[in-house]
Amino acid sequence: MAACLLAPLGLMAASYGGPGRLAIARVQYEGGGDWYANPSSLPNLIRAVAERTSLPIERAEARVRLTDSALFDFPFLHITGHGEIKLSEVEVTRLREYLTRGGFLHADDNYGLDESLRRELARVFPDRQLVEVPTSHPIYHLVYDFPGGVPKIHEHDGKPAKGYGIFIGNRLAVYYTYSTDLGNGWEDIGTYPDPPALHESAIRLGVNLFTYAITSRVTP
Repeated sequence: MAACLLAPLGLMAASYGGPGRLAIARVQYEGGGDWYANPSSLPNLIRAVAERTSLPIERAEARVRLTDSALFDFPFLHITGHGEIKLSEVEVTRLREYLTRGGFLHADDNYGLDESLRRELARVFPDRQLVEVPTSHPIYHLVYDFPGGVPKIHEHDGKPAKGYGIFIGNRLAVYYTYSTDLGNGWEDIGTYPDPPALHESAIRLGVNLFTYAITSRVTP
């Protein structure tokens, strides 16, 4: 059963300097990748967060560019796609500022994004490594328990599912799901030939991610 968790709303406003919206925003980016992939994924995740926790999440998926003035209003950013992602120097600076000020980014490789995503994250944090997140980390236990780490949702090439991260101090600021297609699992059941149990597993980890993003933020 999911725990009833309430976000520290005052902390949110202090961290972001804006109204502090409990919302998930899909990042629009350049480079040729389909940032709009998995259209039913975020609506399904948002519904699950609303129904399974006490977090007062906004019910509509937001869309944001890294250069938008509203960027810092969103505690949770989501990037996905199959192709190339290319950030401008301004976007690199803005994403670094967003993350160091307490923001959280979930990147999901929809098979094909890996090489360019790793390159761009290295530009954002040239002094921080993308490392495998240990299975003891709270994202795997905060609401639902994943003792084995990130689950394998959708098969492409037989590689094991991996969850990588970039830490700022003890806080996980970037979480990157690779060779799992977590976003595919969030989509409507029947979109892919994966069993409903994998959809549920993906949704549960997504609830963990959003809950962690909200409850782990601190004012730098």
